Amino acid sequence: MGDSTIWTLAIAAVTGGTAVLASWVTSRGSARAARIQAETAARSQRAERLRESRRTAYLDLIEQTHRMGELFWEISTVLRLPRSESRASTLGELQDREVAEYARIRRCARVVELEGPRSAAAAALALQKATRPFYAALSADLAGDPGGQDSFDAAYRPYWKALEEFVDAARDAHQTD
Repeated sequence: MGDSTIWTLAIAAVTGGTAVLASWVTSRGSARAARIQAETAARSQRAERLRESRRTAYLDLIEQTHRMGELFWEISTVLRLPRSESRASTLGELQDREVAEYARIRRCARVVELEGPRSAAAAALALQKATRPFYAALSADLAGDPGGQDSFDAAYRPYWKALEEFVDAARDAHQTD
């Protein structure tokens, strides 16, 4: 009976040790799996937040570009009027609005530059720079240059082209996120 008790105790000890070891290995595996799952979820959430913040930045810039475009059309209408004191006064007010709208488009372009990627940031900067010829043409007209209106009208095509290029870059960036 003594041998069977020792043998039973040995088997119980081995079985208990195996159970403890198996429990330890399982808990370690479960902890690791939970950590990996949490890291994956966090990465996925960060990627989605970045994607949404980029999308918002892109849409804000596109919206501001259209707002500026509407202002440019308004300026074009006034530029077609005969020169007068009233025309000059109205153009001066419109130029002040253009400066304010430029500040907004510049801010939007900077946000895109911050959010990235580089291709979208470069296209946003090019779009921002495409507003310069409008300002220069309006300033020239206000200074008495008879070619100001033609220069202003010639700035539309590059401006809208820059918008198209930005939209393409933003779409590419958004689809590869």
